[in-house]
Amino acid sequence: MAQQVVLSFFTYTKNKFWAFTQMQRALPLVAQENGIDFARTLGTGSGSGFSLWPDFSTYGLLTIWESEEQAMAFLNNSAVMDSFNSRSSKQQHFGLHALQSHGFWGKQNPFIPSKRPLLEDEQIGIITRATLRPSRLLEFWRAVPAASKAIAQAKGVLWYKGIGEWPLVQQATFSLWESLEDVKNFAYNSGQHAKIVKQTRKRNWYKEDLFARFAVRSINLNSDG
Repeated sequence: MAQQVVLSFFTYTKNKFWAFTQMQRALPLVAQENGIDFARTLGTGSGSGFSLWPDFSTYGLLTIWESEEQAMAFLNNSAVMDSFNSRSSKQQHFGLHALQSHGFWGKQNPFIPSKRPLLEDEQIGIITRATLRPSRLLEFWRAVPAASKAIAQAKGVLWYKGIGEWPLVQQATFSLWESLEDVKNFAYNSGQHAKIVKQTRKRNWYKEDLFARFAVRSINLNSDG
């Protein structure tokens, strides 16, 4: 069976304190679900998505399942999802199949790449994740505005959001792209982005980092949510 990754976003107009508490409370419940291999609750950045300031109206949930059937059973039938859906004003779910992944997330690489081609209804998704060295926090956050500007101006980017497990220290991004060519152009031909990547390596900003590329499709649930 092929691994199924799901990245969900929930937006709240009310119940914001409840949503904040689920950063800790939801994980033990998700861990009891049948077929779950990996789960992380995620805060998000405000403004353009990459920000020092959190967005207290939007939270994410990353889950990895043994199969697509188990992932869909969780999304459509679980009490955890019912609680998120009933309290949030908007939900967005992305089904991800890893095409490439290197690095570590919590001392492991949870994504298992497949060799299958993109399907017609799929786009390219990128997750980058890092644990920052405390001595490099100031340098990193000084570079964030330039990184935000670079991706905002990138050709082919459809959507992006800063995500993270812990404020300031454990940061990640999710971006959605029209094509692999657009991703490669941004990664290798964007002067500002290339400069930032070079700086991260030279200054050794990260204690741990991960890069993963995915085939992505939006998931429409059976429930009204």
